[in-house]
This record gives sequence, structure tokens and C-alpha cells, in this order.
Amino acid sequence: MKRPTNLLAAGALAALTIALPAVAQDFDKVEVTAEKAAGNIHVLFGAGGNIGVSSGADGVFIIDDQYAPLTPKIRAAVKGISDQPIRYVINTHYHGDHTGGNENFGTGGSVIVAHDNVRVRLAAGSFVKAFNMKNPPAPSGALPVITFDSELSLHFNGEEARAIHVKNAHTDGDSIIWFRGSNALHMGDTFFNNRFPFIDVDGGGSINGIIAAAEKALRIADDKTVIIPGHGPLTDKAGLTEYRDMLIEARSRVEALKKKGESLEAIVAAKPLADMPAKWQTDNEAWPGMFIGFVYNSL
Repeated sequence: MKRPTNLLAAGALAALTIALPAVAQDFDKVEVTAEKAAGNIHVLFGAGGNIGVSSGADGVFIIDDQYAPLTPKIRAAVKGISDQPIRYVINTHYHGDHTGGNENFGTGGSVIVAHDNVRVRLAAGSFVKAFNMKNPPAPSGALPVITFDSELSLHFNGEEARAIHVKNAHTDGDSIIWFRGSNALHMGDTFFNNRFPFIDVDGGGSINGIIAAAEKALRIADDKTVIIPGHGPLTDKAGLTEYRDMLIEARSRVEALKKKGESLEAIVAAKPLADMPAKWQTDNEAWPGMFIGFVYNSL
């Protein structure tokens, strides 16, 4: 079903920097900062998806790598944590704000690891209908060279990092990364902390899958687990539980209206999520409507 043009345009502006390839951004002004998460794990904040960093005697590996122009700043931030080389990069999914630095790191000696579908989508190129964004095929140096179907373990820096595929969540190639020893969990874009998430329906994502991903993570986590979202600040099991509950409530409201035969346009106009806590709404008034569209089109 066709979306209202004004809603698409406004919503796209709200999401360009959280989901898609580099657009007109001034990367010179971006500051990449590091924060200790837990154990051997840090998180880097910059422009794009949050980067997990494991450091120790074996070297460094990172989870996601934001945009290509930020690679020097990312390397500098990692140097502030460890002078060891970055041996591996794990991509949580295919979007450009998480994989844009792949070629820089891959040709620089890092081994890129991801779910099978990440390599497929990067190699083929993609089109994200919700934002009218075409992504060309990635160069060979940007493609993951180790891929997996369900789960993969990297035994590194004295602990197991378990990459776990969660089906049809934010995309069809999402992984969450569980650091068993450090008790930290990187959620990728299956978790947008403090906002309604972007669900890439055209890329295989769904509201049911993103809820299932949260529930899987909650079964892994305990009350001391540090949780790294794809976007937003660090949180814990309670924060993820609140997010999961919001997703379930949003699905229930949209699904009930869809079952009554209401069109997407009518549901968006009715603003069924308007009374939900302000933290989820963001400062862009069109974004709740975009989120309703993601839910509606994936049910």
C-alpha cells in the first residue's frame, strides 16, 4: 500500500542517520567516543550503529564499523583502548551505518564475519523501499569472508563471543553477540534504545521477529548483564524488558486495527501509539507513523 508522501519524506529524514548508507553528513564534525561496558568490552559511539570492542591479549575485534569516512576516527578510538591490531569485524546486519567501514578494515587485514544473508545482501546491493534508497553492490573487499547460518563462536581474549542469528527481526541477517565472560550482550539493530525502531521489512525484518529477538536476549541476560543496543545508550535487562513490552503493545494496537479492515493511512491518522511514553516517540513527529507502517506491513 502506498504511503503518504509527506510522511515518507519526514520519516526518512529521521532515520537516514540510524539505518542507511552515508548521506550528506559532515563526518569531520563527528566525534567517536569510547565507554567501558563490562569486562573486556567497550562501546564506541559516533555516527551510525554502536560499535562493540573486545580487547585483550589476543588483540582486538569489533562489532560493526559505522561509515567509511569514520574509519580513521574509529581506529584512533580503539588505539585509546588497546594498541593491538583489529583482527576481526563482526557485522550485526547489512545496513551501511554498520558495514560502511568494511572495505577499509577488510583490506587492512581484519577478517569480516557475518550471517550468510549479510554477505548475500551486500554482494547483490539492495533497495530500501521505505526510504527510497538504493544501495549498490559492495566491493569484494567489503564482503564478509566467514559466514554462518545459525550460531558461531569466537574464542578470543579469554572468553567466548557467541554470535547468534535471530530470524527476520530488524532484517533477515541479524546477529546478537553474547560475551559470556564479560556478561555483555550486543543487540545490533534488534534494539533501538529509547525510540521506536526501524524495521527493514523489505530486507526481511518483521515486528514478530524483532520481538522474538528481544525475548531471546532476555533469556540470555541476567540482572547484571550490560546490554549494548544498536542505537542509544547502554542499558540492562530492565531496559530491554521495557523495550520488549513496548513492542508487544504496539503490535497489539496496530494488529487490532488492521484486523478491523482499517487501511495503513487510516491507522496512521488515528495515532494509536500517541499515548505511549514520550521516550519512544523521538523528536520527529512523523516517526511514530513510519513505525506503524513497519508493523502494519510485516503483520
